Amino acid sequence: MNSAWIKVFIGVCFEVLWVIGLKHAGNFLEWGGTLLSISASFYALLSAAKTLPSGTVYAVFVGLGTAGTAISEIVFFGEPFDTVKIVLILILLTGVIGLKIVTEEKTDKGADA
Repeated sequence: MNSAWIKVFIGVCFEVLWVIGLKHAGNFLEWGGTLLSISASFYALLSAAKTLPSGTVYAVFVGLGTAGTAISEIVFFGEPFDTVKIVLILILLTGVIGLKIVTEEKTDKGADA
């Protein structure tokens, strides 16, 4: 896995944190962490989009973020476990993995010269 995809994954982790923070933040420190997570998330997304196609990066970012948030709500915050929801998340993740597999990195012209 190359560094651009690692940036996407790091961005997704911060995305899950800030989405959870929007729902559960209750004091100044928690809101500060949420804002920091938003900044880190989008910085990683933009950084990865410099090397990878932006449409693919965004689709993977949002898909993994959605899956991560839904699973976190079930595991950490007592949302009801719904088999249909899990199956749909797995379908979403299948599409995200497929996009990652078929996407090539951009190469700078003249970089090999």
